[in-house]
Amino acid sequence: MRYLLPALALVLAGCQGGDLIPSLPEGDITLRLDVHEMVVPTDTVSGEPFLVATPDGAMLSWMERTRGGAAMKLARMDGGAWGRIGTIVEDDSLFVNWADVPSIAVSGERVWAHWLQYNGTGRYAYGVRAAQSDDGGESWSDAVWLHDDNSPAEHGFASLVPIGDELQAVWLDGRNWADGVHEMTVRTRRMAVGLGPERELDARTCECCPTDMAVVGDDDLIVAYRDRSPEEVRDIYVTRRVNRAWQEPKPVAADGWNIAACPVNGPALSVRSDSVALAWFTAANDDPAVKVAFSDDQGASFGVPVRLDVGNPIGRVDVEMLDDGTAIVSWIEASSADAGFDAGIMARRVAPDGRMSDPVTVEPTSSTRASGYPRMVRWGNNLIFAWTATEPDRRVKGARAVIGV
Repeated sequence: MRYLLPALALVLAGCQGGDLIPSLPEGDITLRLDVHEMVVPTDTVSGEPFLVATPDGAMLSWMERTRGGAAMKLARMDGGAWGRIGTIVEDDSLFVNWADVPSIAVSGERVWAHWLQYNGTGRYAYGVRAAQSDDGGESWSDAVWLHDDNSPAEHGFASLVPIGDELQAVWLDGRNWADGVHEMTVRTRRMAVGLGPERELDARTCECCPTDMAVVGDDDLIVAYRDRSPEEVRDIYVTRRVNRAWQEPKPVAADGWNIAACPVNGPALSVRSDSVALAWFTAANDDPAVKVAFSDDQGASFGVPVRLDVGNPIGRVDVEMLDDGTAIVSWIEASSADAGFDAGIMARRVAPDGRMSDPVTVEPTSSTRASGYPRMVRWGNNLIFAWTATEPDRRVKGARAVIGV
């Protein structure tokens, strides 16, 4: 499984998770990935993978279709492979969607999970359920609704981050739709012994673009999401929590993407110390593009965006910062007619000053919604990937890639 562009060679080195990533060269930036398959322990129709880094590798969750319902599964890396598997939840009332993906968050042996569950009879009448494990995912607490409102409207696209032994959650909330006001909001709350108070962060957001959130500093936060202006401009915004106080939302860049419907394409964040990398997709002026912008002040301001795609991006981005200040961004790009596959999961290394590597095709994929959002996390000198293959049947796949230059 080595689908690299011809200009790039493989790194054939057995690096371990704790190895240092090679330093940034003075001139051009390069990226080489030695890709090894990691078999995901699923033998049925599955999708919606989510990855989170841990000290010994990563944890992976995904959704499986069961007889009459669905189940959220969990696996942990063991010696560079996916090891033990468990079931977080199984029910016939779970809501499963290619873009609104359940997630996990980890702090030591404490694991949190969120999933989606119907709370009404409408197609999008569902909410966010959350549970906690104190033994690494072996057993789980009773689930709670993450939001106080339980109206039969869309509540989803949640992001979770641990802060010590507590959890911060953010989600898109459709309670106003139930009242006839067709505006989604983004809301947040903390989950500790119980649920803390809800707070509305933005009163009008895009309806169905995934969110992202990260911790900066000791316990400050940055949240990224797609906004929605009264003029239907849907650009990427951030809001920060600084010294326990939430700041006013502001745009990352003035793309000016005017679109009357949700593009189902959210942003991705990665943080190293005070530096933040934020990747996103836009199609402003009918010109689809994948971009990344960097911040050196914990997201208070961002530099000029850098365009990364090769001309025909679909989006569905992810990003991981490296120790030298560069970032690796992944996305889906439609392939040329002679490529032999419909689309590819791409990766590119980029510096804040705009220097970038050639793109690498990590794995062929499908341009359809069935392929979902590819996931990527960094573990030392490795990138761990998970994605949904659509042929010969829909199944979660995985890989580990050693990073080289």
